[in-house]
Amino acid sequence: MYKPIAKLSGVLFSARWCWLVGSVVLAGCGDAGPAAPAARRPLYFDVKGLVTQQVEALAQRQAAVTKRVSVRGNASETVRVPAVKWADELQIFFQADINKAALRGAYAVDSVTLPGGQIRRTYTRLPGQPNAPVSRLTVVQQGREAQEVAATIVQSNPLFSAQKQLRFQLQNGQLRHYEVVGTQKLVLFDTLHYAAAGRVE
Repeated sequence: MYKPIAKLSGVLFSARWCWLVGSVVLAGCGDAGPAAPAARRPLYFDVKGLVTQQVEALAQRQAAVTKRVSVRGNASETVRVPAVKWADELQIFFQADINKAALRGAYAVDSVTLPGGQIRRTYTRLPGQPNAPVSRLTVVQQGREAQEVAATIVQSNPLFSAQKQLRFQLQNGQLRHYEVVGTQKLVLFDTLHYAAAGRVE
């Protein structure tokens, strides 16, 4: 029988999906949560700083969220959560942090100017970087303000493989929408497909 790999706060989903999707979405997050500030200036875009800022702002204004969840291709289930523990709700997005000391120099950076003056920066993992689970990070900014952040995370070992796409969008510096879409494969088990999205109210 499938055993949950990690625990996700019950605020994310209805009780029916909490144990399943919670174990899937946060699998392998390890020490991806907030840590003590780094002594040196971040080399790449500061995902951890942005997510930490959003967690604090959302918690302060006690924002609610409407969640939509789908597992194994089944019809999606929608639920409104009026009281959210945002540190748990957004914990998975700390996995997109590429500013760990071990990852310095692990990414190539490409910048493109978009219509309207937005800047899109893409951080692509260089070959031979086994300690870098984020294969690509894309950030769209207007001036210094982030408007969208997207990341592809790939994890693999002899017993487990997973890939997930993380994305969140901001408006006027505030988180408005976020989503996780991914697959997980355990040895001797079928591939699990899942999707979860949240709209901040």
